Amino acid sequence: MTGDARPHRPAGTVAFLGLGRMGAPMAANVAAAGHDLVVHNRTTSVAEQFAARVGATVADSPRAAADGASVVITMLANEEVVRAVFAGPDGVLAGLGAGAVVVDMGTTGPAGIADLESMVVAAGGVLVDAPVSGSTGAAESASLTAMVGASEEAFAVVEPVLRSMASSVHHLGATGAGSVAKLAVNNVIYALGNALSESLVLAEEAGIERGRIYDVFEDSAIAAPMVGYRRDAFLDPEGTAPAFATTLAQKDLRLITELATELGVPVEQAEANLALMTRVVDDGLGDHDMADVAVHLRRRVQDQGSS
Repeated sequence: MTGDARPHRPAGTVAFLGLGRMGAPMAANVAAAGHDLVVHNRTTSVAEQFAARVGATVADSPRAAADGASVVITMLANEEVVRAVFAGPDGVLAGLGAGAVVVDMGTTGPAGIADLESMVVAAGGVLVDAPVSGSTGAAESASLTAMVGASEEAFAVVEPVLRSMASSVHHLGATGAGSVAKLAVNNVIYALGNALSESLVLAEEAGIERGRIYDVFEDSAIAAPMVGYRRDAFLDPEGTAPAFATTLAQKDLRLITELATELGVPVEQAEANLALMTRVVDDGLGDHDMADVAVHLRRRVQDQGSS
């Protein structure tokens, strides 16, 4: 199923949990499409400010958000956060109604999705995994790509909501298929990002000014969309706000290599990228943007020069 334009139909109350860099614009587009939106965020003031801006209702707990919602969307940082939001007396599962569809849109990983599905089903709900690919700009313009694992019935329920956030929606199979697709996409993203960092520093050390070599990157065969929209992060790492932390990249690369081990697929490039990202995190750059792999490499060049 690809991204042809279709009218968005209200699908009952939609609960959205996680209003971070990606979640906030995604949730805003859900509201703009006419869906009745309830939001929850760990920092209540963030949810209140967001709700005032888009006309949503604030829930004081994940349980309250899920209560009465026909679709519950989570856009959270990692599997640990997902588990914390779903479990306990104030968690999503405690408020989930019979037949409600839960849509996990983060990068949880196939094993985490399988565990989450068992919990959601036990609570009377249905799980869909629908991670997305795209920048914060794509989230704002509702032009993300959604990779969906779901039954045909669940997909029919959530498709209008997904199309309020994504210009391309791919239904890839049963629950879990979306998570696998997202890891496959991210594997290429991290390979490209780390190669950009290496090539940028290589050219700089050979005497080419940083901006000029990046101009070449954007005019060459490697000019993927990411190369263009992440230009500032590579050229001005100190002056550009982080868009995707290296700790999150490290987490995803671990999920990729774990899945590859389970399937018996050699992923030597992913293993090398995980090792490099781990060194970057150990270098104190865990909260920095993944483009700061280049910063780490410059430090290593300087260290070698001073030794």
